[in-house]
Amino acid sequence: MRYINNRAHFTIAEIQREFKISRATAIRDINEIQAMGFPLTTELGRGGGYHVLQNQYLPATRFTPDELKAIFISFIASKNSQLPYLQNRRSITEKLIGIASQTQQDELIELNNILLFENTNPGNPNLLELDDAAPAELNQLISLAVRDKHLRMTYEQSLGWPQLLDVFLLHIFNSNAQWLVEVYDFDTDEFRYLPVDMLRDSAISERKMNWSEQEILSEKRNRARESNLVVKLDTTGIQRFKRMHPPGIILYLTGMFQSSGMFNVQLDVTDVETLSYYADWLLFLGKGVEFERIPEELRVILEERLILWKKR
Repeated sequence: MRYINNRAHFTIAEIQREFKISRATAIRDINEIQAMGFPLTTELGRGGGYHVLQNQYLPATRFTPDELKAIFISFIASKNSQLPYLQNRRSITEKLIGIASQTQQDELIELNNILLFENTNPGNPNLLELDDAAPAELNQLISLAVRDKHLRMTYEQSLGWPQLLDVFLLHIFNSNAQWLVEVYDFDTDEFRYLPVDMLRDSAISERKMNWSEQEILSEKRNRARESNLVVKLDTTGIQRFKRMHPPGIILYLTGMFQSSGMFNVQLDVTDVETLSYYADWLLFLGKGVEFERIPEELRVILEERLILWKKR
């Protein structure tokens, strides 16, 4: 590429002589360079060859010192976060350091020694814990979803009892150190949150979708508006929400400087275990919690919890 980049015009014969390769090899290499986006035009006939379109190719990427620090710090912050494609981290880091000057390299190495984030092992910051690798299915799931979000999944909630699901994937996210996938289940007409480590053999579905993507998203918004639990939070509640919250709940910030917020969720009032969990979690959010809407069944459990706390 450097040879081509330094010439406005060249021929196949010149490439053959320069690199001592056959005509077929020269043509193949030039085709590969064009496929990478290098701007070449072809002129046929005597005196023809290849022309480089001047000022059409991008210059080499250059980062400012602060930009390089920002990228490197993001790598440090997510070192022990069960990221997908974790096996590529080392090679990317080496390339990132490789484009830095010696002074910048020294600064980046020192940053790695100074900065410790929540998931870092303080005894050995460079040590990756045994559970740092993301679930085996995650990479495959991401690769499929960027092509088509209508998927067939095998969900194995209990070992030896697989369940085949026809779903539309909405989001893949990490909550409380666990990877989850949010899907619309066509068979049950439900929006569900499934642990990625319980999924097996995901593939693009061959079934025809009953709803379009727009219809699915519209249905999700409609169900959110009908939520039976609507909660307002103060600053303390917002901070505690960020520390821990059930999967799939979105916090909407409503006040200046993130001073207030609210969320809504539809609870199954017949699910006593879920109601009990939400009661404990809502108490954890603090005294600044205000309810715009709350199921009576959940209110009763909360009152019982408060009476027990007062007796202690």
